Amino acid sequence: MHLKIGAAPVWVQDTGTPRGRGVFAARDFAVGEVVERAPVLVLDCSHYDLPPLLQKYTFSWKGLTGVHEGQAIALGYGGLYNHASPANLRYQADADNQCILFVAECAILTGEELTINYNGVCGSAYSENDRWFTAHAVAPLT
Repeated sequence: MHLKIGAAPVWVQDTGTPRGRGVFAARDFAVGEVVERAPVLVLDCSHYDLPPLLQKYTFSWKGLTGVHEGQAIALGYGGLYNHASPANLRYQADADNQCILFVAECAILTGEELTINYNGVCGSAYSENDRWFTAHAVAPLT
């Protein structure tokens, strides 16, 4: 089942893999193009003060902004991107507008799954380790 809302440049569907749902490009994206501007809810707490399930869906707001403690829950499609290394999206905070920008790290073609790197420092598409997966005691799925 595809979930398309209005003229959104992406859609959600089952990947047909153990990863479950994924977000897919409804059109081509150029390198550096903003794919999504996801509003966030910033929770004034430590990552480990959250229930374990919620910990898997938050972004370190301090890690992204450098100015505010807390955890951000991305609205829109922000909490649905699957992991890849390297990923085809990077993400960065827009603290003034309380949102996370998901930006094309490479050219993305229509129909490609959009991914972020769960281990990437400060939203980088690349990483050298699986620290996020280790911290959450889960194995990465490919």
